[in-house]
Amino acid sequence: MATQPYLFFEGRTEEALQFYAKALGAQTQMLLRYGDAPGGTAKCPDGSTPPGDKVMHASFQLGGSMLLASDGFCSGKPNFAGFALSCEAKDESDAKKRFDALAAGGKVTAPLSETFFARAFGMATDKFGVHWMVIAGVKAPQ
Repeated sequence: MATQPYLFFEGRTEEALQFYAKALGAQTQMLLRYGDAPGGTAKCPDGSTPPGDKVMHASFQLGGSMLLASDGFCSGKPNFAGFALSCEAKDESDAKKRFDALAAGGKVTAPLSETFFARAFGMATDKFGVHWMVIAGVKAPQ
């Protein structure tokens, strides 16, 4: 059984997919718009009908992980709280590149630096409100 994160960007999914492609090399695997539904109109669970060009469901590959995404109710106000996505970089240089890209337009919550458990670790909330932890060079416990 696989468990995959499902992110609701509330109307900003397409923008987020482009951002993660540029920042992290993510690759969109599938994208289905509300207007692709039979009859051209799909309804949200609350009965509302989102604009046809908004994303009903998308999947994207990020390294070895598959993530799922939607525009949900298209409120324009994504709210990501109570979790973070952890991104493992291949080395400190890669960690800096990924961290800086994710932090652009967002907020750094822990600057990227060496810690007792990694050669590079930092936390940032991206411009969509998704919390990220970037890590490289995990150190063995002493």
